Formats: sequence, structure tokens, C-alpha cells
Amino acid sequence: MKSRSSARGEPRRLGNMALLALMLCSLVALSLIRARFSPIGSAAGAEAAIKAEDPKPVLVVSKADVATDTGDGDGLDEVAAVAAEENKQAEEEVQPKPKPEHAAAVIAVDASKPVCYETSRRSDTCEAAGDVRLLGRSQTIYVDTLEQEWKARPYCRKHDKFALSHVKEWTLKPLPSGDAPRCTSNSSATAFVLSTGGFTGNPFHDYTDVLIPAFITAHRFGGEVQFLVSNYKSWWMSRYVQIFQQMSRHEVVDIDADDEVRCYRSVVVGPTFHKELGVDPSKTPDGVSVADFRKMLRGAFGLERATATPSGDRWDIRRRPRLLIISRRASRGRAFMNERAMADMAGSLGFDVRVGDPEMTSDTSKFARLVNSCDVMVGVHGAGLTNMVFLPAGAVVVQVVPYGRLEWLARNTFAEPSAGMEVHYLEYVVQLDETTLSEQYPSDHPVLKDPMAIHKQGWDALKTTYLDKQNVRPHLGRLKNTFLQALKMLPHGRDD
Repeated sequence: MKSRSSARGEPRRLGNMALLALMLCSLVALSLIRARFSPIGSAAGAEAAIKAEDPKPVLVVSKADVATDTGDGDGLDEVAAVAAEENKQAEEEVQPKPKPEHAAAVIAVDASKPVCYETSRRSDTCEAAGDVRLLGRSQTIYVDTLEQEWKARPYCRKHDKFALSHVKEWTLKPLPSGDAPRCTSNSSATAFVLSTGGFTGNPFHDYTDVLIPAFITAHRFGGEVQFLVSNYKSWWMSRYVQIFQQMSRHEVVDIDADDEVRCYRSVVVGPTFHKELGVDPSKTPDGVSVADFRKMLRGAFGLERATATPSGDRWDIRRRPRLLIISRRASRGRAFMNERAMADMAGSLGFDVRVGDPEMTSDTSKFARLVNSCDVMVGVHGAGLTNMVFLPAGAVVVQVVPYGRLEWLARNTFAEPSAGMEVHYLEYVVQLDETTLSEQYPSDHPVLKDPMAIHKQGWDALKTTYLDKQNVRPHLGRLKNTFLQALKMLPHGRDD
């Protein structure tokens, strides 16, 4: 009986031992799991655990922050106060200072170049990366990587004292170690400071001095750039805001009136100039050209025509080439005195004629669409011809050059830029019997007999005499030959 009882208890003892072994294995496994996932483990594991539990941004106090905020004591209480304040801002949806690996637009600074350097005969540009803190009202930029102070006026006419007298000077300084301004706004974009002072308000200068240089400088950032505009003019920005919205994903800031301490990872001060109304692709880091700028304009203003091709429907009015006459008021000078007769003559050649004065509209988009709908644009030398930037490729621009040996001026401003825009260029030079100057001066006056004598008196004398006081009355016969030449350059003319 005893041996039978022992035999029955043997399986029970084995079961108890197996259960005990299983419990010990479970305990060991739990210990290992706890050690693996405990927040006392690695820094990476701790950070991952914190991020998993709390989706809000976590403030990281950097060495620069400690250096900034420590005073005569050990500074720990003050740093803690700063950390609490900045965490509070984070909870109110103020973005934390971006880390370098998340900043898609941080400048790769060339150590061989000075911070501020000449980018062309017309422009200086400053570039810096690091801890950038920008104070708009004082036109001051602090950067922790700077070793000395730099100054710049961010406008592309650096040798023109009159223009620069309307451009505020900006100063880049080393970030102080003891009393640096605290960030109130952070951005992962590159800060881009430029001025709309100088000669802005004149469309030629708007594009040559500001908009095209801004495109040259900003394009490489792929939209991750914030325009901080000094000498801000609200009426000017409303005219061109669509262009800035194409170049940047961030709001444009009137930086002189800004009370924030704006913090970035990199900054550019001053746009880069290449040439009048143009871009030199060999000088851009990504090979962009003025054709890319014009494509961007089409997107900004909703322009439909990339090329000057006629409609496929032979009965469509758009099969007729459209000609635009840029009109000017006679009181401003350089006006067509026989504008109506010019329009009638162009209509007799088969053109669908439009007449428009860009100065009479504040709607840039509307006038841009008018220009883009045209195949030929004709105007007297002046800012109105800048609208050639909206013409479709293959269109023709006809520049009427006022009397006074001004061919050099016409060439530099509109003739040379037309090639880069893929626009055909024709020139009509006004003769002595086509200018109203012949009604203002006797036939032997130097203004009529010796224009170069007026040139030698300087730009002011030249401008006043030949640009401000002169209107023109082109011979319709001569002008007709020019219009016929333009027609032959168009697909419409070749088809007919």
C-alpha cells in the first residue's frame, strides 16, 4: 500500500516542480523586460519613451541657451525659468527651435568667403548659419558663429548713393554670451532680408533691383525661405505678393515694424544681381534662368500662354495675332501723339489691336493677363516695356527709341534682356521730324543738332530733355514696315 501511494504522488511532485520552474522563468523574463524598457536606461530610450508618452514638443536647453541666460550666480534657476517659459510657448503652438537635421534650408556656408561679399558689380550679399537671432526694429542680426561685425544695405544698386539713401542699413553681430535676446519666434526656413526702398515703384526697377534678384537668391531653398522686407511699402507688396507667394511657403514680414526676436538656423542679407531684367544660369547654384522666372510668373498671375501660338480653330478670333500698344499720358513724356492712327494701321494689317496704360491700373494680375494674351507689344522706351516679362515665348516686343541718340540705353534695358526671355526684339528709332522736341527748340539748338552735347552734361540733363519733355509721332509708313516684320516673326505670319 505504501509503495502504491508513493507511485501516485510522484506525478504530483513533478507537476509542482514544473510549475515552480515556469514561475521562475517568468520572473526572470519580466526582470529582463523591465531593465530593457525602463526610463533609467539609455538616453535614446528615455527620449523615445518621453516622446511616445507626450506628443508636445520638448524643450532642449542647449549650451548656447545656458551661456545666454546665466548671470553672476550659477544660473540654473534662471535657465529653468527660461525653460518653463519656452515650454509654455510650445504648448501655445510656438514651434521649437529647429534641429539642423530637420532644417531643409540651412545654408552651407563657404568658409573661404567672408560673411559679406560682392556677388556682382551691383550687389553685396551676406550669408551666415548657426544660432541666428534677428531684431527687425533695430535692423540687427546676431549670429553665434560670427567673429566680427558686418554691415550691409540689402538693395541691388550699391554704388548709387541716392538709391541707397532710401535703404536701411543692417548690422550682423556676434551673439553676446551674457545678454543675448531670447527667441520669441522660431523658424526652420532661411531668413532672407531685402529692401523695397531705392527706386521701387518703377516697374523696371521693381524687377531689375528686387524681384529677379530675389528669385535668383531664393530659388535654391525650394520655398523654405522667409522674406523679411525692410523699407516695406504695403501698396508695393500688394502689387507683387503673388510672386513672393510662389517663391516662399512662409508669410512675408514687414521687418522694420516687427517686435519679435526671430530665430533661424541661417540668414541671407541682400539679394544677388546678375544683369538688367535677367539671370545668368552659369552663376546660379541650380542653373535656373530667366525662363524659369517667367514660368514662375505665369503661375503667380494665372497666365495661360507659354508660347505665342495661334488657336487651332481657323475661325477663332485668337488666330488673329494680337498687338498691344503701351499707352502713356502726354504730360509724362514719351507718349504716342498719333496712337489712334497707329491702332487703325495695325488693324488693317490683320492685328487684333489693344491699347493699355499699365499706370492706369493697380491690378497687376489683370494687366499681366492682357500682355500674355498678346503676340506683339509696342511702346516707347520706358518702364511700361518691363511688361515684356509676361509675353509668351516667341512673341515680339517693339521698342520705340526716342530722339536723342538713346540707342545705348534702349539696348541695355530691353534689347539685351529679350533674348533670355525668348522674345523677338525690334527697334524703331524716332527721327527728328517725328519728335515734339522739334516744336520746342529752334532747328539749330544743340538739343536737336548735337544730342551728345546734352549727354555730356550728365544723366539729369539727358533725362529731363529726351525722356521727360519729349513725345513722339511715328511715321505710319515706316512703322507699318516694322509691324509687318513683326508679323513675319510670328507663327500666324508664317502660316499665312
